[in-house]
Amino acid sequence: MKTGFAYILTNYENTTLYAGVTSDLHDRIKQHKQKRYPDSFSAKYNLNKLVYFEAFLMIEDAIAREKQIKAGSRAKKLKLIESMNPEWDDLYYRIEEFL
Repeated sequence: MKTGFAYILTNYENTTLYAGVTSDLHDRIKQHKQKRYPDSFSAKYNLNKLVYFEAFLMIEDAIAREKQIKAGSRAKKLKLIESMNPEWDDLYYRIEEFL
């Protein structure tokens, strides 16, 4: 059974949001920060600040949650972020605190 994470990134101005899914949150956010895929949406808009994530026991559940997040309005995404991270801190450096 493979675990998974649904997450939301933004830029340092908090103007653009990106929802993603991964089985290795630390490594995936590191890839975003290093712009491993320079032509990607996240690289183009400099989205490398982890502001929200949820952990799941099964990757399929994380994928389903990512789809829900993407389908939601910006207002719903903002509410999610602020429920976990009202200061909009970059959670990448504190991932272990939440797991």
